Amino acid sequence: MQKYLIVGLGNIGEKYRYTRHNVGFLAVEELVRKMETQFSSSNFGEVAQFKYKARPVTVLKPNTYMNLSGDAVRFWMLKENIPIENVFVITDDLNLPFGTIRIRGKGSDGGHNGLKDIQNKLQNQNYARLRFGVGNEFEQGRQVDYVLGIWSEEEVEKLPERLNFVADAVLSFIFSGLNNTMNNFNGK
Repeated sequence: MQKYLIVGLGNIGEKYRYTRHNVGFLAVEELVRKMETQFSSSNFGEVAQFKYKARPVTVLKPNTYMNLSGDAVRFWMLKENIPIENVFVITDDLNLPFGTIRIRGKGSDGGHNGLKDIQNKLQNQNYARLRFGVGNEFEQGRQVDYVLGIWSEEEVEKLPERLNFVADAVLSFIFSGLNNTMNNFNGK
């Protein structure tokens, strides 16, 4: 039986909840809501588990802060005996326009500290990741303020539809595989 680990990257704490950097958390919260289950506190974060078309799925919101996400991912991979090809990480991306998603089966961390730590802890970059575009409407040197800033009103209006789209992409990954999911969801 193939098991899956879906990881949304973000920072814990109410002050970060609605920041651009937390879109990974928002996306997995939408997935868990859609699957009519809920998160509970567990090792290294909040965890939800469900079956999708008979496939066991573990959803993780690490509580390790963004730049230490690798410990949580490694722990749950080992605990649930999940192979790296069934790991799917959702994160924000400054290099994509707001709401655009890009799914890849492997690649560099692209300067993202969460992905960097996962690759360091797993000693591997061959895991699927979905990058959610948060845009780059900031002045030089203001990147941290931007990613830790809250969404604009216009973004808030569009966010529910985009998060639902991401949840659909995750379910596609689980059931139809990476290549089909990339073909059907990339750049849309």
